[in-house]
Amino acid sequence: MSASPTRTTEFLDQLEKSIRRAQEVNNARFRQLDIQELNRRPHPGKWSVGQCLEHLNIMGGHYLPDMMRRVRLARQRGSRPAEQVKHGYFGSKLVEAMRTPASEKPLQTPQQFAPSGSRLPRTVVEVFGRQLDELLRIIAVAREINANRVRIPNPVFPLLRIRLTDQLEALVLHLDRHLLQAEQVLNTKPAAGSARPATFETE
Repeated sequence: MSASPTRTTEFLDQLEKSIRRAQEVNNARFRQLDIQELNRRPHPGKWSVGQCLEHLNIMGGHYLPDMMRRVRLARQRGSRPAEQVKHGYFGSKLVEAMRTPASEKPLQTPQQFAPSGSRLPRTVVEVFGRQLDELLRIIAVAREINANRVRIPNPVFPLLRIRLTDQLEALVLHLDRHLLQAEQVLNTKPAAGSARPATFETE
């Protein structure tokens, strides 16, 4: 994802474009995988496609319901769209961290967001698809309100409240990171010992 635009409509258009690409990849590549392919890891200690998707599902489970509730509440209160996107200090730091390629600056996944196991069912693909749909619905409502004024609590540090604009961008950039990771798994030949379980990984 390139540097974020300053006009709200263009900013949300760019996020939506990334999510729709994720839907295309999910439909074209991930939905076709059998259990073995879904759980194959390219190297010992590296995540499988299923683990990448479950990690994203866990993150979505923490963020998406609250985000949808807050944007709907803002709409009910008569919030109107702002022409320009505003970013907060902590939100900008979060986005910057997500924008830095994993190859340059890996991020340690907190235990609460780590995949639960190494033998995952195909339902992780279906849940991922539903969460992408929900993220698009959130963006659709965000177009109708002043997204700069909606604050989203951080699940790790609840007192830290991030602007919806920053949180949406960070989530989509995080999605892009792990989508790339999952696609690289599919393009990597199996390695000896790849069935050994792994619960931690740098992003």
